[in-house]
Amino acid sequence: MPMLETAPGIMIHYTVDDFTDPWMPSPTVLFIHGLAESGEAFRAFVPALSRHARVVRMDLRGYGRSPAMPANHPWRFDALVEDVAVLIGTLGVPKVHLVGGKIGGTIALAVAARHPDLVDRLAVLGAPASLREMAGVTPGWRAQIARDGVLSWVRSTNGGRMGGAMTPDQLEWWAQLMGRTAPSTLEGFLQMVPSVDLRDEVPRIAAPTLVVTTTGSGLGSVETVKAWQERISGSQLAVVESDSYHVAASDADHVAHKVKDFLLAC
Repeated sequence: MPMLETAPGIMIHYTVDDFTDPWMPSPTVLFIHGLAESGEAFRAFVPALSRHARVVRMDLRGYGRSPAMPANHPWRFDALVEDVAVLIGTLGVPKVHLVGGKIGGTIALAVAARHPDLVDRLAVLGAPASLREMAGVTPGWRAQIARDGVLSWVRSTNGGRMGGAMTPDQLEWWAQLMGRTAPSTLEGFLQMVPSVDLRDEVPRIAAPTLVVTTTGSGLGSVETVKAWQERISGSQLAVVESDSYHVAASDADHVAHKVKDFLLAC
């Protein structure tokens, strides 16, 4: 179980899936998950990519098999970005392809803007460049989690997150995955979320970039996404017909193959 200390006292877990031919050169693809998830959020992407690339899925600090954070942990978005940079530095390659979903995609945007030497290609899935508008939502989420627990909160909010096409079994799998997140991790993390705004940073991204969104995303209209996506020189926008904003979950197979084709086009 690979664990890495990215900062004093901060340990993160990551998994590696590699079914490439050992005698052939292959890229490394690093996945960054979203709120209340873990690297398991990208399990459907592993079969699509691991025959062609070394697939690394990290658990952000406080999530998955990374140790939970106390409620008073001083969350800083910049520190999450640096956790990713430190992990890339240990993988034994000069650059990685970077893929992020939801706020994991926001983190990926920041890594590409601030550490262009570490990112070869970038894919951002259902992610906003700014989370300022979440300021009206996160206090209620924190109160609900404190009152009812994480699993209850996930179940009550998954309709907007996952859209209307998922089966009850799919929704319950995601609820169980997300419900394992420690309440203490979410308490601090959700206080940090509305402070994040990368709209002025995205023009610094030099890596070829694919942005995937949906027609009915609750995190921002297609026009909102397009406004910042077009500020990334040469970037591509793919729009999926869906009422989900977690497109990497609701349309996993379709998006996984789209990401594979984009990352391996070079």
